[in-house]
Amino acid sequence: MSSKDWIEKDYYAVLGVAKTTPSDEIKKAYRKLARESHPDHNPGDPRAEERFKAVSEAYAVLGDDAKRHEYDEMRSLFGSGAFRRGARQPGQPGQPGGVPFDVSDLFGGAQAGGGRFAGGGISDLFSSIFSGGGGGAGAPGPARGRDIETEVALDFNDAVRGVTLPLTLRAPGVCDTCHGNGAKPGTQPRACPVCHGAGVTNRNQGAFSFSEPCRNCQGVGTVVDEKCPECQGTGGVTKTRTLNVRFPGGVADGQRIRLAGRGEPGERGGPAGDLFVHVKVRPDELFGRTGDDLTLTVPITFTEAVLGTDLRVPTLDGAVTLRVPPGTPSGRILRARGKGVSRRDGQAGDLLVTLDVVVPAQVSDEARAALETFAEQTPPAAREHLDARVRRVG
Repeated sequence: MSSKDWIEKDYYAVLGVAKTTPSDEIKKAYRKLARESHPDHNPGDPRAEERFKAVSEAYAVLGDDAKRHEYDEMRSLFGSGAFRRGARQPGQPGQPGGVPFDVSDLFGGAQAGGGRFAGGGISDLFSSIFSGGGGGAGAPGPARGRDIETEVALDFNDAVRGVTLPLTLRAPGVCDTCHGNGAKPGTQPRACPVCHGAGVTNRNQGAFSFSEPCRNCQGVGTVVDEKCPECQGTGGVTKTRTLNVRFPGGVADGQRIRLAGRGEPGERGGPAGDLFVHVKVRPDELFGRTGDDLTLTVPITFTEAVLGTDLRVPTLDGAVTLRVPPGTPSGRILRARGKGVSRRDGQAGDLLVTLDVVVPAQVSDEARAALETFAEQTPPAAREHLDARVRRVG
């Protein structure tokens, strides 16, 4: 992604959100648009594919707080008109020193291939302006591939324990014909004769001296004389590929896992982007989860609550016996230590068992007689504070 893109493209408009929209709403908007325009849902529709790429590019910036901050700063700075040709600059009539300046000069216009400032950030842009042609960290080269995203649903037990699953993607991948270099089989890219393989050329603009992407090779540093017939010289094609992905134990619903270098391949041998996997965890019929603790609700009878009992409850790897003390109220939580979700440090959360005292809707005559005898021999619940209020308002 070039720094020029950051200035000219309105990523907020691409995602249909306002500049003040919070991060979680931007994420929701991106997911909705990505699902609608995903190539798998729109086979053979090039407009949908371009829309998907645009949405992914916008979210790559706005979905990262640091990049979003830089993007907003750059848009604000250049949007003010301070660097446009024709604006009053130092050195124009009535002002001392300096030269007119046009932001398009930073990128060499449309013919420069859009520029390739590797970081895409405002710091890379200004280091290129004031580097005096040194190349620096923002030096062009084969463009890094875009990050891609996908979603996977895991069973509750697999998410807690960890699992390795095959993940099938239809996304850009390295061209098998040219192995990513963009050249026709039997040929090789050659060093650019203009920049001699550096990917940049030096340029003076009045008082400024800076590097810009080589216009002859678009900043790649090499030239392909005979393009690969499969990828047309880009080094990548859209294809179906399968990856074996390891999901660590304890992965949570909504978690985002980054697989470095598994995204879209870079153009003509450039580094690949990253693959981000959004995890959805299917709910379990018995267990819930709070952080590293598992939760379970167990019904008990009135007599078990009054007299106490030993309660056998399931865990993810067997069963444990918990002691219900006499006089246990409904809603009390018992804890089975170490029977929850395992952490990376080898420790584990707990199993939290909530007791639910069940009151039968119907009882036999014998049971009713026994309960009436129980009631006669049991002191009433302490309700004096309630009775006092009833007398005042009654």
